Amino acid sequence: MRLRKRMAGAVTAGLAAVALALGTAPAGAAPAEAAADLSYAGSTGVGVHNAYDKAKYPYFADALDSGAAMLELDVWTNFFGSSWRVSHDNPFGNDSNCENATSPAQLRTKPRNQNLAGCLSDIRSWHDAHPGHRPVVLKLELKDGFAANLGRGPAELDALLTSKLGDAVYRPGQLAAGYPDLDSAAKAGAWPGRSAMAGKFLVELIPGTLEEGNSSDALWTDREYATHLRTLAATGKLGQAAAFPAVHRAEAGDPRGRYADASIRPWFVIFDGDASVYAGGSIDTGWYDRNHYLLIATDAHNVAPAIDAVHPTETQARDRVLLMAAHHASIASADWYPLPAVLATVVPRGQ
Repeated sequence: MRLRKRMAGAVTAGLAAVALALGTAPAGAAPAEAAADLSYAGSTGVGVHNAYDKAKYPYFADALDSGAAMLELDVWTNFFGSSWRVSHDNPFGNDSNCENATSPAQLRTKPRNQNLAGCLSDIRSWHDAHPGHRPVVLKLELKDGFAANLGRGPAELDALLTSKLGDAVYRPGQLAAGYPDLDSAAKAGAWPGRSAMAGKFLVELIPGTLEEGNSSDALWTDREYATHLRTLAATGKLGQAAAFPAVHRAEAGDPRGRYADASIRPWFVIFDGDASVYAGGSIDTGWYDRNHYLLIATDAHNVAPAIDAVHPTETQARDRVLLMAAHHASIASADWYPLPAVLATVVPRGQ
């Protein structure tokens, strides 16, 4: 009965959020300011998997226009190319909807298939044209991990993000201000409200599929960047960091226990895994919510009963978002790019 009541409340909130996104709030709906008044860690939004795909959005600016709370980019760093390349399965070059627009006027006017620097230029140009926009998670899957020996390590990524996005990035140092590490800050409720996060991008890093399948790679993205954060903090330079590492893949208990080096565990406050596992009953997802950790739930369409990965009805997709909010997800991610009203949905987390 209690779960039924919580779900009913979430449905009401979700309907209001969708209606507000459409500009048609029904009688009794929450005011437009309601989502902005939530803590960033106390809300649930919707993400788009591989938003750089031209089949989904002709330009990355279109993905940014979608209203989604999270947009994903796949990045390659290996010696097959000279830059941070953006593509799904081509390690040699770029296959993306990014165009390297250096001003808002250039958006949707330039050749696509640009690298990560080009994607970030598009993001900054879009940001400049939309001051006070919704907060957006930029999820970077480093397909083959960092390559510090090639000039594509954590410090170089920080420098690239800073040079392209500047003050539009919400940084680990901002969350940790006044605390010894990210874990302490999150547990103390230091995440800002959504209104304070307006106009900001939060960069999340996860290990890539090739990296995780490489038995000779013992230093994955998550551990390498968390170690980088620990080192920066120890030298008073945490303000240089521009991204948050995520613990990848759903696991019961505190998944940070997988890291043998306990000193890097407090530098993880984002967890990213399969929505079906989070919703399956074997994991206390309320633990993430109580500690104000962000929880990214991927492939939300596969949660039983499965719905279409791309073209569910708006009701099906909206109900799935509400279900994942009840399971304490911060982001419910899928490929629902044809449903902008659903992508713009923001509801209270845990209801």
